[in-house]
Amino acid sequence: MTILKKAIFLNIILMMICPVVIVQAQDGNDKHFDLYILMGQSNMAGRGPITEDIANEHNDRVYMFTKDKQWVPAKHPLHFDKPKVAGVGPGLTFGITIAQAYPEVKIGLIPCAVGGTPIEHWVPGAYDQATNTHPYDDAVERITAAMKYGIIKGVIWHQGESNSRPDKAKVYLAQLSELIQRIRTLTGNPNLPFVVGELGRYRQAYANINTQLAKLPDMIPYTAVSTSENLVHKGDTTHFDGPSAQEMGRRMAVQMLKIQASQKK
Repeated sequence: MTILKKAIFLNIILMMICPVVIVQAQDGNDKHFDLYILMGQSNMAGRGPITEDIANEHNDRVYMFTKDKQWVPAKHPLHFDKPKVAGVGPGLTFGITIAQAYPEVKIGLIPCAVGGTPIEHWVPGAYDQATNTHPYDDAVERITAAMKYGIIKGVIWHQGESNSRPDKAKVYLAQLSELIQRIRTLTGNPNLPFVVGELGRYRQAYANINTQLAKLPDMIPYTAVSTSENLVHKGDTTHFDGPSAQEMGRRMAVQMLKIQASQKK
């Protein structure tokens, strides 16, 4: 066997043994690897059933950051907060839509959502007993690790079901504003695009949060809200079904692209 053939053979073996490491660390950030942070609670993490069609959803330029901080081709479920119930969320469709708009780059998705977490647990040091996690601190650790590979280009956030009581909804916007500022400081981008999704319109209490979210773009530059109009739940009046989660992802991508276009003017 020639030296060239041996080298090719060894490369093939290594690819078979180590298939998970898709994106190699750079000597500085890869300017052609655009990263997006996915934050929130269960509807961001994804609880929609993974049907056969949905299971095949993918794009060769879209990757996900695993629990073990490895980049692998993105597929459902993206999140790992509750493996027994993890399903379809908006993240993958969001990533694919962004990739279609920017064919010259790779897209990296950083899953950070934790089901059931109220926004008051998305602050430094906060502990969520139900999930045995520190939602914000854990997200910071993952974001910091992911930033070694590419450039953070935006955040998508879907959360609020746990804060939809009238008394909690009244202070929600102030809490969200602080979170946005913290993430922008962390990533070193004071104008980092931040897109939030409305809660499903199938439960009356969720309107308390949606009413507050509608005020966000006028309060904070480079933020946007994606509508949940006509989206449906999977039968539990809480979680989007698969197609609705995908549609929310598309809508979030459209809003993200609008913000990014406005920043280029």
